[in-house]
Amino acid sequence: MPHTEWVLIAGLILGLLFGAVGQQTGFCLLRGLKNRWVEGDGRKLRAFALAMAVALLGTQALAVLAPIDLGASVHPQRTLSLLIPIGGVLFGLGMVMANGCGARSLVLLGTGNLRSLVVLLCLGIAAYMTMSGVLANGRLAVEGAVQFRLPAATWWQWLASLGMDGQLARWLVTVVLVVLLSAYALANSAFRRSGRDLAGGLLIGLLIPAGWWITGVLGDDVFDPVRLASLSFVAPIGDSLQYLMISTGISLTFPVAVVAGIVAGSFALSLITGGLHWQGFDSPRHIRRSVLGGVLMGIGGVMALGCSIGQGLTGFSTLAISAWLALGGIVLGAWLGVRPLKSWVSP
Repeated sequence: MPHTEWVLIAGLILGLLFGAVGQQTGFCLLRGLKNRWVEGDGRKLRAFALAMAVALLGTQALAVLAPIDLGASVHPQRTLSLLIPIGGVLFGLGMVMANGCGARSLVLLGTGNLRSLVVLLCLGIAAYMTMSGVLANGRLAVEGAVQFRLPAATWWQWLASLGMDGQLARWLVTVVLVVLLSAYALANSAFRRSGRDLAGGLLIGLLIPAGWWITGVLGDDVFDPVRLASLSFVAPIGDSLQYLMISTGISLTFPVAVVAGIVAGSFALSLITGGLHWQGFDSPRHIRRSVLGGVLMGIGGVMALGCSIGQGLTGFSTLAISAWLALGGIVLGAWLGVRPLKSWVSP
C-alpha cells in the first residue's frame, strides 16, 4: 500500500480518537476559560495546560529521536506579522460568539448539534476567502506592511543564537515549560480527582506528537513527501468543504481525513452512550452570533496561522514564537468576549 494511503488511514484513526475523547471529556479551551473566569472552576483550563505539557514533551522528543524537522511546518517562522496576534483576537472573539472553536464544533456536530454545522460552514468559507479568495490580496498587503524579523523562529533557537548549545537550549526550554504547565495543572486537588479532565488533557496532548509522527515519519518519502503537520482546524475545515464539493478533481489529504474522523468518532460514541440529540437554534439572535462567530474564526484563524488547537497545542509544541503571539491573542479575544457575560453573572 502506498505511504500516502497509510497516512490517510492513520489520520482517520487520529480523528476518531480526538472526536471520541473530545466528546467524552468536554475538552475545550473556551470552556476552560469561561469556567475559570465566570464560575471560578479551573479544571478544564488545567486540562488544556496538561495537554500543552504532554504535546510539547512528546513533540520535542520525537523531533530528536525520529528525527523530524519541525522547522518544515508552518509554525516556526523568523519573519512574523502583527496580523498573528490580531488574528488571534478575532478568533477568540469568534470562539465566544460561536460557543466553541472549530475543533469543538466538529465534535458537537457528531452529537447532532446542527448549530455547529452553521459555524463550520461559515468558518470554512471565511477561511478560504481569507487564504485565497476575495480577502486574500488585502490580507497579504497588510501582512507585508506590518512584518518584523526575529533572531530565531523558536525559543530554543533564540537561546542557541546567544551561544548556548542547541540541544541544551531545546531541552532547557522544554523541561522548564513542561514542569511549569504540569505544576499548574496538577496543583489543584479538584483537577487531580477529575478522571475525565485528566484523561482529556493526557490523551489530547498525546495526539499532537502522533500527528507529527504520521506526517513526518509515516509520510516521509523522498519522491512524494507528505506535508508536515499535526492537528489544526481552520484551513482543514475549508479543505474538507472543498473536498465534499469537488472530490473527483482533488486528492484526499491528511487534514481532511482527520476532520472526517473527528465527526465520525464523536457520532459513534454518541450512538453508543445515548448522547445523540438533535439541536437547533433558539432565536434569530442565536443564528447571527453563530454566523458571525464562524466568520471571525475563519478570518482570524488564517491571520493567526492556526486556531486554539493549531497554535495553542500544535504550534506551541514546536516552541515556535509565533504560537505564543497567536495564543495570547486568542485568550485576549476570548476575555473580551466573555467579559460582558462575567459582568452579567457577577453579584
